[in-house]
Amino acid sequence: MLRLSTPGYSRILQTDHFIMTFGGGEANVSVALANFGLESYYVTRLPKNEIGEAALQSVRRYGVKTDYILRGGERLGIYFLETGASQRPSKVIYDRAGSSVTEMDSSMIDWDAVFADKDWFHWTGITPALGKVPATTLKDACIAAKKAGVKVSCDLNFRSKLWAEKEAQAVMNPLMEYVDVCIANEEDAQRSLGFEAGKTDVEGAHLDEEGYVKLAKALKKTYGFDTVAITLRESFSASMNGWSALLYDNKECRTPQRSTRYEINIVDRVGGGDSFASGLIYGLLTKTNTKDALEFAVAASCLKHTIPGDYNLVSVDEIEKLVTSGGSGRVER
Repeated sequence: MLRLSTPGYSRILQTDHFIMTFGGGEANVSVALANFGLESYYVTRLPKNEIGEAALQSVRRYGVKTDYILRGGERLGIYFLETGASQRPSKVIYDRAGSSVTEMDSSMIDWDAVFADKDWFHWTGITPALGKVPATTLKDACIAAKKAGVKVSCDLNFRSKLWAEKEAQAVMNPLMEYVDVCIANEEDAQRSLGFEAGKTDVEGAHLDEEGYVKLAKALKKTYGFDTVAITLRESFSASMNGWSALLYDNKECRTPQRSTRYEINIVDRVGGGDSFASGLIYGLLTKTNTKDALEFAVAASCLKHTIPGDYNLVSVDEIEKLVTSGGSGRVER
């Protein structure tokens, strides 16, 4: 997507220009994984014009392979971002009706070629929220991925400005059949799948940890996921959050594992969940145990919150350093 954000912390009502960048759920994950040194492909459809070309180049410059990016359609989806501060929340306005990707059906894609010799397929709940065509295409992709023996991960990513809970649950629940690794927060699980996380109050910065444990176990039991990862955000304000996560796989540990908790002074929280997803995928592919994978994912996402834009542009070494040192933030000279 094209991201148009107000400069600094200015409001849309007062600005006379926007900062243009690119991003979006799966794109953010693709960029981060390529940045971590993995071979990362992105499947989407972009308009064949200068804006579409700029979007293509924005992922290519970070090493994402674009072999399966189709060209066509009328426009690229846009979102406007007003970055909040202190007690004023950030706001997103979508303008993506009729975008190229909403018209991308499976007849345009050779899914067997896409998944040949691949290890992992990641998607988010934003894609099926775009309409019936994207939802059907996604289902076809999941079927082809499972046929090819590819592990599938899903970040539930409920977006209330794109669809209602009833519609989301009708579409998302059947798709869980194809998912191996489920990534969620308490709102995603409730609104996308109908599962509640105890008495958690994110806005009141109160976490019901036992409720999250029960949620992880319920999701795993209901859908047969290999792994469930739940991000735990404590929202003290738009500028400061507590950040940690919980992971349950029932293999290395009979009870869900809790990560290190970070207190973050936020620069840009957009893409924070995607950075966790990419860190978890990288960790599960490269680490010797799931606890290390979890710690890598949380640290990666912690650092992303300090970077303007959707993409997480930190290195594996920087993430590992945060995991081992706790991150004092001192100047490196």
